Amino acid sequence: MPSKGDGQKQMTTREEKIKSTYDEQGYLTSLSILSEAELQDAQQAFQELEKKHGEAYTQYSLHNIHLQHKWVMDLAQHPNLLKVMTALLGPNVILLDSRFICKYPIVNLEQRGSEINPESGLPYVAWHQDMRYWGVAGGPVISVWLALDDATKENGALQVIPGSHKCGMFLHQQAVRFGNMLTVNQEIPSELVNSEDAVLCPLSAGQMSVHDGFLVHASDANMSQKRRCGFVVRYVSTSAFPIDDPDRPRKFQSTVLISGTDRFNHFMNHPPRTS
Repeated sequence: MPSKGDGQKQMTTREEKIKSTYDEQGYLTSLSILSEAELQDAQQAFQELEKKHGEAYTQYSLHNIHLQHKWVMDLAQHPNLLKVMTALLGPNVILLDSRFICKYPIVNLEQRGSEINPESGLPYVAWHQDMRYWGVAGGPVISVWLALDDATKENGALQVIPGSHKCGMFLHQQAVRFGNMLTVNQEIPSELVNSEDAVLCPLSAGQMSVHDGFLVHASDANMSQKRRCGFVVRYVSTSAFPIDDPDRPRKFQSTVLISGTDRFNHFMNHPPRTS
């Protein structure tokens, strides 16, 4: 539940370092969040959703289920996660949106061998900026990837261009390569991305990465036989507000105040289920 009070608490040395690094680079990675027991519980709960809905659905369609499932809401407001969010956004934080994203393993990879190539249409995420799709102003949008599985180079871990969040909005166009998981199938043209500066962000299950909404990032196809699943959550300060932008149409129907108080009331507070 959100805490009482609206004052800015004194930041610790660790929190100051986290914020300084984030402001300079536009991302943080390999932050430990879940205990082993918490991770196992989350993995088991997600497995039940896979059994119920099937992998074709759970790959990308488990959207904003934090309002329906307490265990999902518990992940989104985990104390270790909130410590990072409040260090970056201040004490008053809104959960804007959430989604599980899974890249499932290639079937019979060893048998296919050299037949597998980047043009095969395997699911990937093109170079993009999240703010291209989020109609929000008045403050940053922060994206979290909380890993339910290990994220490696082989199974398509996040790649980022450090410092690119300072460059404003890049041109986006329709993706040329088939298999882009982005709903609107857009990408930043390759000639605008300094891909040689890309940094891979591998994670162990239970860890998270965090990135700014303007950070240029992508992830390759899963070329392994291991699933890569993560819980993606977006957070904003209560000072942020939705804007009417036809290029970024977005409805915010699952927002939740998860820390502090909201004196602005730009977003509705949707109470999640408690069981």
